[in-house]
Amino acid sequence: CPAVLAPTSSSIAMPPPADIVKVAIEWPGAFPKLMEIDQKKPLSSIIKEVCDGWSLANHDQFALQHADSSNFYITEKNRNEIKNGAILRLTTSPAQNAQQLHERIQSSSMDAKLEALKDLANYSRDITFAQEFINLDGISLLTQMVESGTERYQKLQKIMKPCFGDMLSFTLTAFVELMDHGIVSWDTFSVAFIKKIASYVNKFASDISILQRSLAILESMVLNSHDLYQKVAQEITIGQLIPHLQGTDQEIQTYTIAVINALFLKAPDDKRQEMANILAQKQLRSIILTHVIRAQRAINNEMAHQLYVLQVLTFNLLEDRMMTKMDPQDQAQRDIIFELRRIAFDAESEPNNSSGSIEKRKSMYTRDYKKLGFINHVNPAMDFTQTPPGMLALDNMLYFAKHHQDAYIRIVLENSSREDKHECPFGRSSIELTKMLCEILKVGELPSETCNDFHPMFFTHDRSFEEFFCICIQLLNKTWKEMRATSEDFNKARKRV
Repeated sequence: CPAVLAPTSSSIAMPPPADIVKVAIEWPGAFPKLMEIDQKKPLSSIIKEVCDGWSLANHDQFALQHADSSNFYITEKNRNEIKNGAILRLTTSPAQNAQQLHERIQSSSMDAKLEALKDLANYSRDITFAQEFINLDGISLLTQMVESGTERYQKLQKIMKPCFGDMLSFTLTAFVELMDHGIVSWDTFSVAFIKKIASYVNKFASDISILQRSLAILESMVLNSHDLYQKVAQEITIGQLIPHLQGTDQEIQTYTIAVINALFLKAPDDKRQEMANILAQKQLRSIILTHVIRAQRAINNEMAHQLYVLQVLTFNLLEDRMMTKMDPQDQAQRDIIFELRRIAFDAESEPNNSSGSIEKRKSMYTRDYKKLGFINHVNPAMDFTQTPPGMLALDNMLYFAKHHQDAYIRIVLENSSREDKHECPFGRSSIELTKMLCEILKVGELPSETCNDFHPMFFTHDRSFEEFFCICIQLLNKTWKEMRATSEDFNKARKRV
């Protein structure tokens, strides 16, 4: 048996040091340079070494960037993200690049200006470049171009007019990308700029890129500044936004709903219900159902998220009623309970105030309130003092009694004829069910930034929460019968629903 020799150190392939990254570096007009980057060295030393290899002076005016579609600059903060085999590019430094673009976009040549704005829109995605351009007061330059651009360039010859749309598109794209880095506050923009952006929502409705950027800017203004919310709300109406939902471009529809959601979310409490009423008058729900949800195309994640947000904001309008206790001394509130009793038992009860002593009527009411399934038979108003669900439960009960009267009467009478132990009390069931629906639908909670769990059924009816309650209360009663449940089984039956 041959002897087994221990491997020598020279025969073992040693892994490369963890701090060494092998890359290829490009420079226009030259063959790519293969080199090893020592991540322990300062980045400036590495750039100097690369420049020396190509005999380039003033190495402090150069930088490295990824040679992929991102073109992002490599900095001391992100250099650890460089992978083995990466292709990098030697290029002008962010400060130099920003200075050059700042000058180029002010060129008197339309062609040169257009090319510069196109480059600016691309480079602005990189936060390193963005910081340098913003330091040159670049945001102000862009806003001035937007404010004065339409009047100035539309005075040019007709041959130049097509160029204006592209220039505006690249200008707005660069603006959006620069602002997305969160370096500049949204509170700094003028009313003139807001008016101009708002006007583009109508003026350039056929130019998808300009419309999309304008909607994105309006959404960000509303979400990031209370003052800007008020100004945008004065410039943009729901009527102006709705036509964009009736088109076929899902991205435009998504941004349109995002603007509506932003206005809804930031509206003061006293204005939110008013806005909801406007949305209802403009038939927003049916337009979304027809042109978005039932359109012959799949709903992407961003659209699903915006629909989810709109769903949550709509349900949050119920929070006030959900957290309002019933006042037993409030005659208008007590009249709702009287109305529930009247609808259920009018055929078999004598008219109010017609005959009989007060004591007799009180006894009759107590009997009827027991049949209606209230916990407090003498004063059922006390059943609605717990929040949640507060008065929202009573609202649901009245809606069911009025809009699904036959089903309401049937449920009440069915339970009236059952043995006490098998009774599914309508009052108690309604209160518990309303509370459960509020928990499931997270009424009163702010929308999640990542959730896209919207329910198409909630866009099929103007009173979707109440209709959902009506379906569930009937299903609960049906389940109760099938289980032959008793009062002790209430939670089991509720969970089955």
